[in-house]
Amino acid sequence: MSAFLLRAAAVLLALFLVAPVLWLLVLAATGSLGKALTDPSVVDALLLSLLTTVASLAMIVTLGTPLAWLLARREGRATQVAAVAVDLPMVLPPAVAGLALLLLFGRRGPVGSVLDDAGLSLAFTTAAVVLAQTFVAAPFYVRSVRTGFAAIGREVRDAARIDGADDWAIFLHVGVPLAAPSLASGAVLAWTRALGEFGATIFFAGSLPGVTQTLPLAVYSAFQANLDAAIAAAALLVVAAAGVLAGVRLFGWPALRPEAA
Repeated sequence: MSAFLLRAAAVLLALFLVAPVLWLLVLAATGSLGKALTDPSVVDALLLSLLTTVASLAMIVTLGTPLAWLLARREGRATQVAAVAVDLPMVLPPAVAGLALLLLFGRRGPVGSVLDDAGLSLAFTTAAVVLAQTFVAAPFYVRSVRTGFAAIGREVRDAARIDGADDWAIFLHVGVPLAAPSLASGAVLAWTRALGEFGATIFFAGSLPGVTQTLPLAVYSAFQANLDAAIAAAALLVVAAAGVLAGVRLFGWPALRPEAA
């Protein structure tokens, strides 16, 4: 009886998680998906999402990898405080994240006003989309990569230092190769989080077609006027996410495979 209850609970939760997504894909496949995908707003949103998520991922990897290295190597209260600060965007409501970005980088904010005086503007631009995506997605990358770096034994770094390697060489030629699976998993998590970002983007960047309206924002906008377009855009997001997970299993990145846990 207990085994039956366990299986029943597992099946119920699995169905609850899978059924809505499957039904969405069924509606997209049997409806006017082709017509909706030619909708300029959907196409523009898709291209903008691809452009901005690639830019945000490049920023996250470039800046997040050294940060994860430092957090993994150093100990103490300051490091713990820094780690909490880096993780904070993961638990903040997206609307709060967007509001915070707007207050800092908007025209009346301390940073935004300086940029505005220099003839630059961030809020409600494509750059704001990239910053919003970076803010909410970077912690996923840093946390994953930090775990990978922390797993590298101190004796490995000491051996490299004895051979004459400096800190940069140890980071580049020892840390990065050994933590490569964690870098890959972190990049996947960060990219998918950036792709699905909604709340921070709409607060900080708005939803301007062709400028700041990414695919999640297009789903929300189309839902109010064109349900087929909303279903098509949502299906694209599902396919993208599923494609990433399928690629993870296909290429066998160990840090993302359940058997590696």
